[in-house]
Amino acid sequence: MDSEFSRGVEKERPYLLRYASLHLRDKHAAEDAVQETLLAALKGETAFGGRSNLRTWLTGILKHKIVDAIRRRARDPEPVADMAELDALFDESGHWNEPPAAWPENSLEQKQFFAVLEECLARLPAKTAQAFMMREHMGFETDEICKELGVTSTHCWVLLYRARMALRECLQTNWFKK
Repeated sequence: MDSEFSRGVEKERPYLLRYASLHLRDKHAAEDAVQETLLAALKGETAFGGRSNLRTWLTGILKHKIVDAIRRRARDPEPVADMAELDALFDESGHWNEPPAAWPENSLEQKQFFAVLEECLARLPAKTAQAFMMREHMGFETDEICKELGVTSTHCWVLLYRARMALRECLQTNWFKK
């Protein structure tokens, strides 16, 4: 099976692997999701029909495989993260003990920033990172995140809050104070 379509699908593999790795933060899970995507694409070649960009179509399939992987992960118990480090950042009234520095405007344009951001995401507890990525990168609504992760809306908002605070602290330490 060495058609032009299968070569095109295989050519998108590195992009799909980066995309899946960013969302799943687990090399093996990302590889599995991409493999499942490629198999589904090859089986569904007639469904593609060239009506959209191949990368866009494959990414759509991959998003569903990522959600499936997140569902599988959500069924497994996750150890409760120790939040003492984050709590130490705030005083009794909930204000910052030491406010983070202002973010430089051009940071988001720098590849180094994204490398540090990925490292910071990798340090988050799995469910916290999943909630953040589903909300901020994949654009899921709160009820969708709750359903996928098996959490209440209150717990979802706590996860998102903790993710934002932990990412802010990590970026403050590893990017802005360099």
